[in-house]
Amino acid sequence: MKLALEEAKKALETGDVPIGCVITYRGEVIAKDHNRVEEFSDPTAHAEILAISTAGRKIGVKNLRECEIYVTLEPCPMCAGAIALAGFKKLYFGAFNLKHGAVANRFFIAEEYKIPWEHIPCKECENLLKEFFKGVRKGEF
Repeated sequence: MKLALEEAKKALETGDVPIGCVITYRGEVIAKDHNRVEEFSDPTAHAEILAISTAGRKIGVKNLRECEIYVTLEPCPMCAGAIALAGFKKLYFGAFNLKHGAVANRFFIAEEYKIPWEHIPCKECENLLKEFFKGVRKGEF
């Protein structure tokens, strides 16, 4: 989760929502990224989507059944759908997404696809997002 948090902080440089993602394969990091929606002017450039694309290319398969994915925030419906369709071994996330969470809070996509998940409580993940959105409300981003 520490590496995912480092990725999340990179998103701040371009005014993106600070969310980071890391994917491991057999214990080794094979992909990591952060939100780049603003940077790429692309509404699909979420950390998870970018990292999943990289991971698939790196190991040469579309099914990531031997991979684990770590995200600083509970995935949204788009990202949870991609995680489910990729068939991850397990999903870990650091903060709940009460408004748009699609794993534990609203849509339960991972459950329907039988993707095991675990919330790893991360105050730093929560605080990073809270501070970002305070800044947004103040017009800082």
